[in-house]
Amino acid sequence: MRPIRPIDTALRGRSARRAPRVFAAAALAAVLTLTATACGPEEDGAAGEPSGSAGQASDGKVVIPDDLKDRLKEHGIDLEKWRDGEWKNWDKDTWLREAKDYVNPIIEDLWDPDRMREADKPPENPVAPDISGDKGVTDPTPDAVEATALNSPYHEDTPESGKLLFDGPEGSMVCSATVVKDPAHPGKSNMVWTAGHCVHAGKNGGWYRNIAFVPSYNDSNLSTAELENASKEEIAPYGVWWGQWAQTSEQWIDQGAATGGQGAPYDFAVLQVAPEKGSTGKSLEETVGSALPVEFSAPAVPEIASMTATGYPAAPPYDGQKAFSCTDKPGRLTVFEDQPTMYRVGCTMTGGSSGGGWVAEGQDGKPALVSNTSIGPVTAGWLAGPRLGDEAKGIYEAVSKKYAGR
Repeated sequence: MRPIRPIDTALRGRSARRAPRVFAAAALAAVLTLTATACGPEEDGAAGEPSGSAGQASDGKVVIPDDLKDRLKEHGIDLEKWRDGEWKNWDKDTWLREAKDYVNPIIEDLWDPDRMREADKPPENPVAPDISGDKGVTDPTPDAVEATALNSPYHEDTPESGKLLFDGPEGSMVCSATVVKDPAHPGKSNMVWTAGHCVHAGKNGGWYRNIAFVPSYNDSNLSTAELENASKEEIAPYGVWWGQWAQTSEQWIDQGAATGGQGAPYDFAVLQVAPEKGSTGKSLEETVGSALPVEFSAPAVPEIASMTATGYPAAPPYDGQKAFSCTDKPGRLTVFEDQPTMYRVGCTMTGGSSGGGWVAEGQDGKPALVSNTSIGPVTAGWLAGPRLGDEAKGIYEAVSKKYAGR
């Protein structure tokens, strides 16, 4: 059998604009917004500034509390250097790996229109088109289902869907993601679901950086030429939301790999996000107007009439600027005999669609997120996603509880 790769784990951006892939984990309790321009000595703290709170100097520049600086320095991060590009340092000693190490301070306007548009290169993900010879429960390879372009504006039909941007050692990268409900904050969720390999590089790497979610990216379905002159508001009409906390499975962190499909049945992640421009008084769910429930006990494959996978495919023939979906009756795929069976659907979407939500009828008869795109063949005939069970539920609940009192 030829190698399998997570569909987005090898994203390569343009050399002039690099961004890391990000696999989920836990982040610092505080989210700090850094201005894109250099700040003066005021950042060292202002007289009377309470410890642990970020404030502003009289000239409007950010005042960074010393205790937050110290916590970041424990991870070897100097905020001044980080803002000035030190996040591009991918030495082994500086690539934070453990779940508790996730750090993603907001760098305001880092994701400007050009950088968002140019982060369009999906990772390589070669996989044998037919792997029905694998042991375990694997149904015949499904017929390819041609991906259908979403009607614009995207927000009218799929307000929960969006694009995930991040930086990795190979450049700027892209995945897809979905707004999901937060049990701790009904109607006011700031939680986003994606693939584990979109936040963490797995066993040979660590957390990606500058992870940000753009709901309804390019909502008006502008052409590539039109996007070159589009404003940030046109590209990101519902704002840019930075991942302040992330978590993925320990199985992905320990086993996940760019080839071979290792860890794919556990390739899921959950993010808590915050708006780039500071509090607007509205949550992500309130801003986009919707969030999907997550189903952790979906019916067995034979009982599921259909699933719809949505995402922003970026590998040819796509360019990562437009949203597509595929609807198919799922089959079963076992990559490794000792790992859980995955869902598989026919679909021609390519790299960049990873992390995008799979929606089916939940136990209450209403649409629910039941999986996310994880792996697929380089020939782009099908996609596979993990079945969400106890491990996924535990991560989801942990991320919700982390911010329950906020």
